[in-house]
Amino acid sequence: MHESAVLARPPAQRQRRSSLIDTRIVYCGDCLDQLRKLPEGCVDLIYIDPPFNSNRNYEVFWGETKERRAFEDRHESTRAYIDYMRPRCVELARVLKKTGSFYYHCDWHASHYVKVMLDQTFGENSFQNEIVWKRTTAHSDAKQGSTHYGRIHDTIFFYTSGGEPTWHPLYRPFDQGYVEEFFQIEPKTGRRFQLYDITGPGGAAKGNPSYEFLGITRHWRFSKARMQELYKEGRIIQTRPGTVPRERRYLDELKGVPVGSVWDDIPPIGARSWERLGYPTQKPLALLERIINASSDPNDIVLDAFCGCGTAIVGAQNLGRQWIGIDISPTACRVMAKRLKDVCKLREDEALWRAGRGFIVRDLPKTEDELRKYPHFEFENWAINALGGVPNKTKVGDMGIDGRIYPVSALPEKTAKESGELAFMDNYYPVQVKQKDRVGRPEIDAFEAVMMRVPPTKGFIVGFGFSSDAMTEISQFFKRSGKVIVPLTVREILDEEIAQKLV
Repeated sequence: MHESAVLARPPAQRQRRSSLIDTRIVYCGDCLDQLRKLPEGCVDLIYIDPPFNSNRNYEVFWGETKERRAFEDRHESTRAYIDYMRPRCVELARVLKKTGSFYYHCDWHASHYVKVMLDQTFGENSFQNEIVWKRTTAHSDAKQGSTHYGRIHDTIFFYTSGGEPTWHPLYRPFDQGYVEEFFQIEPKTGRRFQLYDITGPGGAAKGNPSYEFLGITRHWRFSKARMQELYKEGRIIQTRPGTVPRERRYLDELKGVPVGSVWDDIPPIGARSWERLGYPTQKPLALLERIINASSDPNDIVLDAFCGCGTAIVGAQNLGRQWIGIDISPTACRVMAKRLKDVCKLREDEALWRAGRGFIVRDLPKTEDELRKYPHFEFENWAINALGGVPNKTKVGDMGIDGRIYPVSALPEKTAKESGELAFMDNYYPVQVKQKDRVGRPEIDAFEAVMMRVPPTKGFIVGFGFSSDAMTEISQFFKRSGKVIVPLTVREILDEEIAQKLV
């Protein structure tokens, strides 16, 4: 279903830079640290979709290639969750403009506690709506022996900042059943129309004038002169003498049904959706574009402090807004960068960014010490992405292959929109990643077994360093099999000294 709005989608190739803060930046790190660096009252719209305190463990598939890693959406208690979110929401309230809007996306686990915390932070009078988004179709999620209705919606709390907020009413199309039941067809033109009440509710107290028209005295919505104009145009209809006149309104001239606080017209991302990245809490682009259209103007600044897979910043870019994204996960930041390149056709380039066209990613880890502290899957993902490779979509039964590098000759001319995967290609180089200071002979032996099982004659193994035994075995393996294992150190990747080895 389409949605109409006051705003048209502007071209997103080039926009005016903000004079307050730098935009089109993805920051890697805790949003609390980054928010404290921003000036007061500098952001027009904030949307956040933080961890829900759902006490669930997800197997998250990051990126179009569906790389899996463990993701814990968990806090030790609801109080710990609120204690974690409170200082971040205080900072978000501080950076929001007086004309700004704030949206907090959550589910049933802690929503009531979140509402109290937000009332304390933004003020009870700043609360505008509790939006209910139907995120899935009816189902039973109750465990055996439990008693509750199926949980099929998320909650989005909508606050403003105390001033006159930016607001553009949005409309949904009329339901087809409603149209067929309540709209007549005009025989001469075939246009559908409905007769609307034009009496003035509230009478004189609401400023509605009283006069006689077509023999009927009432308080009316329009002035007498306007009523005469509409009557001459055939818009005011009296079906028979003595009845109250009504206004003829054509379906093709109406905006539709105003969007209310229950959003059941935006479906979740299905298994075959073109925008699916595989992230279990990924929100549909239409959901974010509705929020952005309603609560911001072109070139306004949109902030998402828990970016995840970056839907809010993609929506902001599509709709011609400036944006800032923050996420604590380096993997998420790289996935966002890839999505901006693939979907928005933006280039990650410092010079272009300074010219107002590209974007940049800031504060990604740059030292070996930082990378040593990474969770294993984060480190593995960093290494493969840094090599321009594709992380393996599974971590169990992966045949010892953590990722694949596809040579340019193997890439199809057009990316498959539905799956976005390159798994169908046999022309690749396998990659294995070891988060070890010294990769030894046993690790090389294991990778040799992998190399003997797969067609490629060249593979890569990444580590912080390699023992002399490992290097000797790599040489001997080539002599025995004719297959090449290329050792790559983290330092070589950081220093970008790997181009010749990847050829």
